[in-house]
Amino acid sequence: MAAGAPRIFVSHLAGVPVFDPNGDQVGRVRDLVAMLRVGGRPPRLLGLVVEVVSRRRIFLPMTRVTGVESGQVITTGVVNMRRFEQRPTERLVLGELLDRRVTLVATGEEATVLDVAIQQLPARRDWEIDKIFVRKGKGGALRRRGETLTVEWSAVTGFSLEEHGQGAESLVATFEQLRPADLANVLHHLSPKRRAEVANALDDDRLADVLEELPEDDQIEILGKLKEERAADVLEAMDPDDAADLLSELPRDDQERLLELMQPEDAADMRRLLSYEENTAGGLMTTEPIVLRPDATVADALARVRQADLSPALAAQVYVCRPPDETPTGKYLGTVHFQRLLRDPPFTLISSIVDTDLPPLRPDASLQAVTSYLAAYNMVAVPVVDEGGSLLGAVTVDDVLDHLLPDDWRETDFHPEEVVGG
Repeated sequence: MAAGAPRIFVSHLAGVPVFDPNGDQVGRVRDLVAMLRVGGRPPRLLGLVVEVVSRRRIFLPMTRVTGVESGQVITTGVVNMRRFEQRPTERLVLGELLDRRVTLVATGEEATVLDVAIQQLPARRDWEIDKIFVRKGKGGALRRRGETLTVEWSAVTGFSLEEHGQGAESLVATFEQLRPADLANVLHHLSPKRRAEVANALDDDRLADVLEELPEDDQIEILGKLKEERAADVLEAMDPDDAADLLSELPRDDQERLLELMQPEDAADMRRLLSYEENTAGGLMTTEPIVLRPDATVADALARVRQADLSPALAAQVYVCRPPDETPTGKYLGTVHFQRLLRDPPFTLISSIVDTDLPPLRPDASLQAVTSYLAAYNMVAVPVVDEGGSLLGAVTVDDVLDHLLPDDWRETDFHPEEVVGG
């Protein structure tokens, strides 16, 4: 959503229907889930609590919400039907923030929270609580007297993590701005007990990003201390190749239990990746490259490349295939590089600018073959195609580096000053 995105008061979202892209109703909004942050910063909105037809309440991440209006919520259509469980860092907006007694910083007056407003940040998919609607005075929310006003989140006290002690949630909030690799380094040096507490306090997407950066022993330890249903959720949130690598280190019975708990399409990807040898193109690849049909336009391709959750290596090119366009795809036709997309008009069909000269690799290609391919053609990713010509996935340079570096490279402290101005 662009700058100037509309501000929405959460009371207007209570009970509104949630629809999938086809217009079918998924359920109704029953609450919103936010994460408090230190230093008076506005809370980040993590997702919605949605009551589905069976009256089960599930969690819908904001990353799977494509539209929020006063009258409806539109999703991507991908919904996890597991029952919602609140975590230590999470606050229910309707259930815990409304009716809260707070203090106005400027005057020291007491006030009651009547409503809060959310807004999507410009050029990002993140949502924040940025405004609070309060009534001055010591009475409750039903009290009709007292001046009402809308203030910034930082204009009141009474919510902050500092006021709730120094539990794992405070530690999580303190390190919120760290990159996953840096937070992984922090976790690695914590005691096992504290590491488990922090892992439990992280949301699924954040924990998935951090797990991908941890040494193998830490990954297995943390995953083993999670409830099995949550462990399956975190594996689904990881990049498929990283999740498959982690699963491959578990006993076969544990693998099967977690795979059974995963969404069928995610489990299918995992099983396919687990069928390849570790140091081959099939074992290294991700099953989620950018795939477009030949009748897509440059504008379509650029829209996909702009997705915030894509790594730079995956965003460097799109793969053109006959339908179906989910891996394994129909016939692989070639690659379109990001730089080429920038040189052609938005209405250009990508089939007219596809690069067919670079040969793809087979899934049984060795690590040496993948490394040589990337070096020879100056590429950051390589497509992997089966004998029938269907695209199976892509190997990115970061995955190759993971396997070329020493096994304990993640346990070595990284000092930025050694790179910048060293």
